[in-house]
Amino acid sequence: MATLTVWKFPTAGGADSAVSTLQSLEKQQLIKVHDAATVSWEDGAKRPETRQLHNLVGTGAMGGMFWGMLFGLIFFVPLLGAAVGAAMGALSGSLSDVGIDDDFIKRVRDEVTPGTSALFAMTSDAVLDKVHASFGGQQAELIQTNLSAEQEKALREVSA
Repeated sequence: MATLTVWKFPTAGGADSAVSTLQSLEKQQLIKVHDAATVSWEDGAKRPETRQLHNLVGTGAMGGMFWGMLFGLIFFVPLLGAAVGAAMGALSGSLSDVGIDDDFIKRVRDEVTPGTSALFAMTSDAVLDKVHASFGGQQAELIQTNLSAEQEKALREVSA
């Protein structure tokens, strides 16, 4: 079963610092990273900067299109016109079919704000106590959505 996790950090650079933690956990075989991206939102910026972590992903990765759709729903919908907003609403419905629902999107939108950052990761085979302990000293807050194997397959199809 794959899990989409979002680690929120109280500073704009916190997620970038956490990337090394995620890499270390993967090298220790304490987690398998299918794909990951960071969001960094500097104070005073109109919107966050996003970055896909290509160096962490292997074959079968979700790809930039998935992250673009998800980040568009989370961070840019309030800035879009009605017609584009309606199209994004239809996309939101598709993602809810695969475990990313409106509550998840709203929570991330409400919590990842200027001055904060987030690490988004699609992972599996995590040794949860070791992963939680590794992020424990980084002032990270975990927001998590679990996806079944069937939901992960459907998510890959939505983002293909």
